[in-house]
Amino acid sequence: MSPQGKEADSADQPASEATGRPEAGLGPALGAVFFIAGIFFLGFLARTIVAPMLPAVEHDLGLGHDESGALFLFLSLGYVASLLGSGLVSARLNHRRTIILSTLTVGAALLIVGLSHSLAGLRLGMLATGLAAGLYLPSGVAALTGLVSPRHWGKTLAIHEVAPNLGFVAAPLVAEALLAWLSWRQVVLAMALVSALSGLAFARYGRGGESRGQSPNLSALRDLARLPAFWVMSVLFGLGVGASLGVYTMLPLYLVSEHALERPEANLLVALSRISGIGMAFAGGWASDRLGRRRVMAGALGVSGVLTVLLGLATGTWLKVMVFLQPALIACFFPAAFATMSQLGSARSRSLAVSLSVAAAIVLGGGLIPAGMGWLGELGFFGAGLVAIGGLTLASLALVPRLDASISSQEG
Repeated sequence: MSPQGKEADSADQPASEATGRPEAGLGPALGAVFFIAGIFFLGFLARTIVAPMLPAVEHDLGLGHDESGALFLFLSLGYVASLLGSGLVSARLNHRRTIILSTLTVGAALLIVGLSHSLAGLRLGMLATGLAAGLYLPSGVAALTGLVSPRHWGKTLAIHEVAPNLGFVAAPLVAEALLAWLSWRQVVLAMALVSALSGLAFARYGRGGESRGQSPNLSALRDLARLPAFWVMSVLFGLGVGASLGVYTMLPLYLVSEHALERPEANLLVALSRISGIGMAFAGGWASDRLGRRRVMAGALGVSGVLTVLLGLATGTWLKVMVFLQPALIACFFPAAFATMSQLGSARSRSLAVSLSVAAAIVLGGGLIPAGMGWLGELGFFGAGLVAIGGLTLASLALVPRLDASISSQEG
């Protein structure tokens, strides 16, 4: 389960536009569900396609590792700002139009990235890409849950969740395949065209999302601010995202610049290493039901912390082994974490708790951690950045027992 996939799963529960109630089964809506999941996949690919091309971007523009890593901070800041404000947009348009707006503006934002010949232009393009992409998720989940009855939401959202995990695998492979024929700018421009076309296709053929969203309930912030568990989960989730997305964004550059791997080999390794995440997310959900959510979170964070430290220290064959092992267990963390966050606070504040926790996690794990790794890499301590991430992840285990006091309904 990725951090990009469930922020809004309890925020909206619209009825089917055609019937006034959710459809009885998944079968009649399966085509529409896969269509929306495809939109999510392309949006996630648009946000991650630059990561495997960072060595080429650095060489072309003469960037340092610190400047490259900071690009993802701009992307994350834009994504979070848009995510938190998405309810204002979908309340005025509707979820369907918001999805279309997101895909079209992602295409426009990628044009800025692809046409940029300066660091300032790249930063603007990454910020704009985050702003455009952040509109999608709450509306995408609302559209999905409006297509099927609640008893099929688990299967429906599981299909949707395949998109980011598949995106982790596809981004390095797509980038490397296209770089054989195109420059990195042309790859980004091709993604811009694909994103825009997907928005137009959804406008013409897509189903779902005719209901409107809800504006953020700011009064619920007072409830959350009083909950220690909210702050604990924000930190844990941020480090989980850092061990997953944060490491992923900088790993190809680390392998090329610090360990002299050829870029195609590095991207192939990173892509293959993420295949396990698709199945491990489901395993994490099963384990959290059987073993308990806190145990699964602690186990996933602990093992991933150790493996991240070893990834920063390993060389040669052991380095490649760690590239494969490091992302596997952290995928188990997210189903248990989302289930735990859904228990925070009062009923009116729970959807906001999920959105704010994930937003904070994206800034920390998807923005500050890659930026910090790039800064250390520029100083010649790239591996130390991985060791630091692993150490912080291990230290976060001390916070897990503190979740009990503020969770409204305890595990059995």
